[in-house]
Amino acid sequence: MTKETVYLLEVAIEPKSEVARASLREALEQLTAVDLTFGTAIDSESGQTLLRGTSEAQLEEKVGLLRSLYDIQFAVGAPQVAYRETLSRPVSIKYTHKKQTGGSGQFAEVSIDFRPLPAGSGFVFENDVVGGSIPKEFVLAIEKGLKAQKEFGLLAGFPVIDFKATLTDGKYHEVDSNALTFDIAARRAFRELASVGAVKLLEPVMKVEVTTPGDFLGGVIGDLNSRRGEVESTEDGELQVITALVPLASLFGYNHSLRSLSQGRARCAMRFDHFADVPMPGSPDPKFPAAAALRVA
Repeated sequence: MTKETVYLLEVAIEPKSEVARASLREALEQLTAVDLTFGTAIDSESGQTLLRGTSEAQLEEKVGLLRSLYDIQFAVGAPQVAYRETLSRPVSIKYTHKKQTGGSGQFAEVSIDFRPLPAGSGFVFENDVVGGSIPKEFVLAIEKGLKAQKEFGLLAGFPVIDFKATLTDGKYHEVDSNALTFDIAARRAFRELASVGAVKLLEPVMKVEVTTPGDFLGGVIGDLNSRRGEVESTEDGELQVITALVPLASLFGYNHSLRSLSQGRARCAMRFDHFADVPMPGSPDPKFPAAAALRVA
Protein backbone atom coordinates (compact mmCIF):
# COMPACT_ATOMS: atom_id res chain seq x y z
CA MET A 1 0.00 0.00 0.00
CA THR A 2 1.45 3.38 -1.05
CA LYS A 3 1.83 5.90 1.75
CA GLU A 4 -0.24 9.02 1.20
CA THR A 5 1.75 12.20 0.60
CA VAL A 6 1.36 14.84 3.30
CA TYR A 7 1.21 18.19 1.51
CA LEU A 8 2.65 20.88 3.77
CA LEU A 9 2.60 24.01 1.60
CA GLU A 10 0.43 25.40 -1.14
CA VAL A 11 0.62 28.35 -3.50
CA ALA A 12 -2.17 29.85 -5.61
CA ILE A 13 -1.62 30.61 -9.30
CA GLU A 14 -3.91 32.43 -11.73
CA PRO A 15 -3.42 32.09 -15.52
CA LYS A 16 -3.50 35.38 -17.42
CA SER A 17 -5.64 34.06 -20.28
CA GLU A 18 -7.94 31.18 -21.20
CA VAL A 19 -5.24 29.83 -23.49
CA ALA A 20 -2.80 29.86 -20.57
CA ARG A 21 -5.41 28.12 -18.40
CA ALA A 22 -5.71 25.24 -20.86
CA SER A 23 -1.92 24.96 -21.14
CA LEU A 24 -1.60 25.03 -17.35
CA ARG A 25 -4.02 22.14 -16.97
CA GLU A 26 -2.03 19.98 -19.40
CA ALA A 27 1.33 20.94 -17.84
CA LEU A 28 0.16 20.12 -14.32
CA GLU A 29 -1.06 16.70 -15.43
CA GLN A 30 2.45 15.97 -16.68
CA LEU A 31 4.22 17.33 -13.58
CA THR A 32 2.02 15.45 -11.10
CA ALA A 33 2.46 12.22 -13.08
CA VAL A 34 6.24 12.22 -12.59
CA ASP A 35 6.38 13.59 -9.01
CA LEU A 36 4.07 11.90 -6.52
CA THR A 37 5.00 14.41 -3.77
CA PHE A 38 3.51 17.24 -5.86
CA GLY A 39 -0.23 17.78 -6.24
CA THR A 40 -2.88 20.29 -7.27
CA ALA A 41 -6.35 21.33 -6.15
CA ILE A 42 -8.95 24.00 -6.87
CA ASP A 43 -9.73 26.49 -4.11
CA SER A 44 -13.45 26.03 -3.38
CA GLU A 45 -14.02 29.78 -2.87
CA SER A 46 -11.67 31.63 -5.21
CA GLY A 47 -11.57 29.04 -7.99
CA GLN A 48 -7.80 29.47 -8.17
CA THR A 49 -5.50 26.57 -8.92
CA LEU A 50 -3.44 25.53 -5.88
CA LEU A 51 -0.04 23.89 -6.24
CA ARG A 52 0.68 21.62 -3.26
CA GLY A 53 4.03 20.28 -2.15
CA THR A 54 6.33 19.38 0.70
CA SER A 55 8.80 22.30 0.65
CA GLU A 56 9.36 25.87 -0.52
CA ALA A 57 12.13 24.72 -2.86
CA GLN A 58 9.84 22.18 -4.53
CA LEU A 59 7.08 24.73 -5.20
CA GLU A 60 9.62 27.27 -6.50
CA GLU A 61 10.96 24.61 -8.86
CA LYS A 62 7.49 23.76 -10.22
CA VAL A 63 6.59 27.43 -10.72
CA GLY A 64 9.87 27.92 -12.57
CA LEU A 65 9.20 24.91 -14.81
CA LEU A 66 5.73 26.16 -15.68
CA ARG A 67 7.20 29.49 -16.78
CA SER A 68 10.36 28.33 -18.55
CA LEU A 69 9.67 24.84 -19.89
CA TYR A 70 5.96 25.27 -20.62
CA ASP A 71 6.01 29.04 -21.31
CA ILE A 72 2.82 29.73 -19.35
CA GLN A 73 2.01 33.25 -18.14
CA PHE A 74 0.36 33.45 -14.72
CA ALA A 75 0.29 35.39 -11.46
CA VAL A 76 1.50 33.55 -8.37
CA GLY A 77 0.78 34.14 -4.68
CA ALA A 78 3.01 33.65 -1.66
CA PRO A 79 3.42 30.10 -0.30
CA GLN A 80 1.00 29.27 2.50
CA VAL A 81 1.11 26.56 5.13
CA ALA A 82 -1.34 23.71 4.46
CA TYR A 83 -2.95 23.48 7.90
CA ARG A 84 -5.34 20.73 8.96
CA GLU A 85 -8.39 20.64 11.22
CA THR A 86 -9.57 18.00 13.67
CA LEU A 87 -12.09 17.46 16.46
CA SER A 88 -11.32 18.70 19.95
CA ARG A 89 -13.90 16.52 21.74
CA PRO A 90 -16.64 13.93 21.10
CA VAL A 91 -19.96 15.36 19.94
CA SER A 92 -23.32 13.81 19.00
CA ILE A 93 -25.27 15.61 16.29
CA LYS A 94 -28.87 15.05 15.27
CA TYR A 95 -29.86 16.81 12.06
CA THR A 96 -33.12 16.81 10.14
CA HIS A 97 -33.22 17.96 6.52
CA LYS A 98 -36.78 18.84 5.57
CA LYS A 99 -38.04 20.81 2.62
CA GLN A 100 -41.48 21.05 1.05
CA THR A 101 -41.90 22.68 -2.36
CA GLY A 102 -45.38 21.90 -3.57
CA GLY A 103 -44.95 18.39 -5.02
CA SER A 104 -42.75 15.77 -3.45
CA GLY A 105 -40.57 17.15 -0.68
CA GLN A 106 -37.18 16.37 0.78
CA PHE A 107 -36.65 14.54 4.04
CA ALA A 108 -33.74 12.89 5.85
CA GLU A 109 -32.82 12.63 9.52
CA VAL A 110 -29.46 11.45 10.83
CA SER A 111 -27.96 11.01 14.28
CA ILE A 112 -24.16 10.81 14.18
CA ASP A 113 -21.59 10.47 16.95
CA PHE A 114 -18.33 12.23 16.07
CA ARG A 115 -15.15 11.66 18.07
CA PRO A 116 -11.46 12.44 17.60
CA LEU A 117 -8.99 9.64 16.82
CA PRO A 118 -5.21 9.35 17.40
CA ALA A 119 -2.92 11.09 14.91
CA GLY A 120 -2.60 9.21 11.65
CA SER A 121 -5.92 7.37 11.97
CA GLY A 122 -7.59 9.21 9.10
CA PHE A 123 -11.37 9.14 8.68
CA VAL A 124 -13.39 6.17 9.94
CA PHE A 125 -17.11 5.67 9.29
CA GLU A 126 -19.22 3.12 11.16
CA ASN A 127 -22.87 2.21 10.76
CA ASP A 128 -24.53 1.23 14.04
CA VAL A 129 -28.10 1.59 12.80
CA VAL A 130 -30.26 -1.44 13.52
CA GLY A 131 -33.79 -2.35 12.51
CA GLY A 132 -33.68 -0.81 9.05
CA SER A 133 -34.47 2.76 10.13
CA ILE A 134 -32.23 3.89 7.25
CA PRO A 135 -31.97 1.80 4.05
CA LYS A 136 -28.49 0.64 3.04
CA GLU A 137 -28.28 2.84 -0.06
CA PHE A 138 -28.93 5.91 2.09
CA VAL A 139 -26.22 4.86 4.56
CA LEU A 140 -23.76 4.81 1.65
CA ALA A 141 -24.87 8.34 0.72
CA ILE A 142 -24.26 9.51 4.29
CA GLU A 143 -20.71 8.14 4.24
CA LYS A 144 -20.08 9.69 0.83
CA GLY A 145 -21.38 13.07 2.01
CA LEU A 146 -19.12 13.07 5.09
CA LYS A 147 -16.07 12.08 3.04
CA ALA A 148 -16.65 14.93 0.63
CA GLN A 149 -17.51 17.58 3.23
CA LYS A 150 -14.49 16.92 5.45
CA GLU A 151 -12.21 18.11 2.64
CA PHE A 152 -13.69 21.62 2.85
CA GLY A 153 -12.91 22.10 6.54
CA LEU A 154 -14.92 23.73 9.31
CA LEU A 155 -12.76 26.59 10.63
CA ALA A 156 -10.48 27.87 7.88
CA GLY A 157 -11.10 25.71 4.84
CA PHE A 158 -8.52 23.00 5.53
CA PRO A 159 -9.24 19.22 5.49
CA VAL A 160 -10.52 17.65 8.71
CA ILE A 161 -8.45 14.62 9.72
CA ASP A 162 -8.30 11.83 12.31
CA PHE A 163 -11.89 11.39 13.43
CA LYS A 164 -14.62 8.76 13.53
CA ALA A 165 -18.25 9.23 12.55
CA THR A 166 -20.70 6.63 13.84
CA LEU A 167 -24.21 6.65 12.40
CA THR A 168 -26.43 5.70 15.33
CA ASP A 169 -29.96 6.42 14.13
CA GLY A 170 -32.09 8.17 11.57
CA LYS A 171 -35.42 8.37 9.80
CA TYR A 172 -36.54 8.35 6.19
CA HIS A 173 -39.75 8.92 4.22
CA GLU A 174 -40.96 6.50 1.56
CA VAL A 175 -41.55 9.32 -0.95
CA ASP A 176 -39.47 12.31 0.15
CA SER A 177 -36.20 10.53 0.97
CA ASN A 178 -33.44 9.58 -1.45
CA ALA A 179 -29.64 9.39 -1.59
CA LEU A 180 -29.36 13.14 -2.20
CA THR A 181 -31.40 14.13 0.86
CA PHE A 182 -29.22 11.94 3.10
CA ASP A 183 -26.05 13.30 1.49
CA ILE A 184 -27.28 16.83 2.34
CA ALA A 185 -28.22 15.83 5.90
CA ALA A 186 -24.80 14.27 6.52
CA ARG A 187 -22.93 17.32 5.23
CA ARG A 188 -24.98 19.71 7.34
CA ALA A 189 -24.68 17.54 10.43
CA PHE A 190 -20.91 17.63 9.94
CA ARG A 191 -20.91 21.43 9.62
CA GLU A 192 -22.74 21.66 12.94
CA LEU A 193 -19.45 20.66 14.62
CA ALA A 194 -18.14 24.19 14.07
CA SER A 195 -21.16 25.84 15.69
CA VAL A 196 -20.72 23.79 18.88
CA GLY A 197 -17.01 24.63 19.14
CA ALA A 198 -15.73 21.09 18.66
CA VAL A 199 -13.04 21.81 16.06
CA LYS A 200 -9.42 22.90 16.36
CA LEU A 201 -6.69 23.91 13.94
CA LEU A 202 -3.50 21.88 13.45
CA GLU A 203 -0.18 23.00 12.00
CA PRO A 204 2.67 20.91 10.55
CA VAL A 205 5.75 20.71 12.76
CA MET A 206 9.15 19.98 11.23
CA LYS A 207 12.13 18.13 12.63
CA VAL A 208 15.04 20.49 11.93
CA GLU A 209 18.68 19.45 12.14
CA VAL A 210 21.24 22.25 11.99
CA THR A 211 24.98 21.65 11.69
CA THR A 212 27.05 24.70 12.62
CA PRO A 213 30.50 25.72 13.86
CA GLY A 214 30.45 26.27 17.63
CA ASP A 215 31.02 30.03 17.25
CA PHE A 216 27.48 30.42 15.97
CA LEU A 217 25.73 27.98 18.32
CA GLY A 218 24.11 30.60 20.58
CA GLY A 219 22.79 32.63 17.67
CA VAL A 220 21.35 29.58 15.91
CA ILE A 221 19.58 28.35 19.06
CA GLY A 222 18.25 31.81 19.82
CA ASP A 223 16.87 32.08 16.31
CA LEU A 224 15.17 28.67 16.57
CA ASN A 225 13.59 29.70 19.89
CA SER A 226 12.26 32.88 18.30
CA ARG A 227 10.53 30.71 15.69
CA ARG A 228 8.55 28.78 18.33
CA GLY A 229 11.13 26.02 18.12
CA GLU A 230 11.82 23.46 20.84
CA VAL A 231 15.44 22.35 20.91
CA GLU A 232 15.56 18.61 21.57
CA SER A 233 19.31 18.03 21.65
CA THR A 234 22.77 19.33 20.76
CA GLU A 235 25.72 17.14 19.88
CA ASP A 236 29.31 18.29 20.38
CA GLY A 237 32.04 17.49 17.91
CA GLU A 238 34.07 19.27 15.30
CA LEU A 239 30.71 20.83 14.42
CA GLN A 240 27.68 21.37 16.64
CA VAL A 241 24.51 19.49 15.62
CA ILE A 242 21.23 20.94 16.88
CA THR A 243 17.95 19.03 16.61
CA ALA A 244 14.73 20.95 17.11
CA LEU A 245 11.00 20.76 16.45
CA VAL A 246 9.77 23.92 14.72
CA PRO A 247 6.33 24.84 13.27
CA LEU A 248 6.53 25.10 9.49
CA ALA A 249 4.79 28.49 9.59
CA SER A 250 7.90 29.89 11.31
CA LEU A 251 10.39 28.48 8.81
CA PHE A 252 9.75 30.53 5.69
CA GLY A 253 13.10 31.87 4.49
CA TYR A 254 14.99 29.94 7.17
CA ASN A 255 17.87 28.84 4.94
CA HIS A 256 18.62 32.45 4.04
CA SER A 257 18.51 33.52 7.70
CA LEU A 258 20.77 30.64 8.72
CA ARG A 259 23.36 31.62 6.12
CA SER A 260 23.34 35.19 7.45
CA LEU A 261 23.66 34.02 11.08
CA SER A 262 26.61 31.71 10.34
CA GLN A 263 28.43 33.59 7.59
CA GLY A 264 27.34 30.84 5.24
CA ARG A 265 28.99 28.06 7.26
CA ALA A 266 25.93 26.33 8.78
CA ARG A 267 23.56 24.00 6.96
CA CYS A 268 20.23 22.47 7.81
CA ALA A 269 17.92 19.62 6.87
CA MET A 270 14.26 19.34 7.75
CA ARG A 271 11.45 16.83 7.43
CA PHE A 272 7.84 16.63 8.48
CA ASP A 273 7.40 15.24 12.01
CA HIS A 274 3.77 15.66 13.12
CA PHE A 275 0.74 17.95 13.31
CA ALA A 276 0.20 19.94 16.51
CA ASP A 277 -2.45 22.30 17.88
CA VAL A 278 -2.12 25.88 16.69
CA PRO A 279 -1.89 28.31 19.65
CA MET A 280 -4.96 30.50 19.35
CA PRO A 281 -5.20 34.25 20.14
CA GLY A 282 -5.31 34.81 23.89
CA SER A 283 -3.41 31.61 24.64
CA PRO A 284 -0.27 31.67 26.83
CA ASP A 285 1.91 31.32 23.73
CA PRO A 286 2.78 34.89 22.62
CA LYS A 287 4.15 33.70 19.28
CA PHE A 288 0.81 32.90 17.65
CA PRO A 289 1.27 32.61 13.86
CA ALA A 290 0.06 35.63 11.92
CA ALA A 291 -3.63 35.48 11.06
CA ALA A 292 -2.67 36.35 7.48
CA ALA A 293 -1.20 32.88 7.15
CA LEU A 294 -4.61 31.27 7.53
CA ARG A 295 -7.21 30.88 4.82
CA VAL A 296 -10.48 32.36 6.03
CA ALA A 297 -13.47 30.11 5.48
